[in-house]
Amino acid sequence: MARVLALVPDLLFASNVQGALAAAGHEVELASGAEGVGERVAGRDVLVVDLTTDLVDGVALVEGLRDDGSLAGARTLGVYAHVDVDTKRRADAAGFDLVVPRSRMAREGAALVTRLAAEDRGLSQ
Repeated sequence: MARVLALVPDLLFASNVQGALAAAGHEVELASGAEGVGERVAGRDVLVVDLTTDLVDGVALVEGLRDDGSLAGARTLGVYAHVDVDTKRRADAAGFDLVVPRSRMAREGAALVTRLAAEDRGLSQ
């Protein structure tokens, strides 16, 4: 399964994400802030970024990681509040591989991560 780094500062949502992904067999490491994400994403298949928090500008973080080469080999999954269309647009423009509402992440997170990781390896599902 996929090796995932999840930047999710909200403790409850982080617990839900980690639990769902781990139950599906994914290896999950949580990050609560931007510090060290560039180093920690190395060797990961997927970077999940909660875009709903004011603690981290996840879009700018991913743009910077992409620019400095830290995201080599990692797919990006952004999670936004369904009412925040501007954040979705920013994430799409920044080149996130997939941007979904939090509700969809809660329902289908494991399948979405599996799909992104398979695309990274050139597999189709």
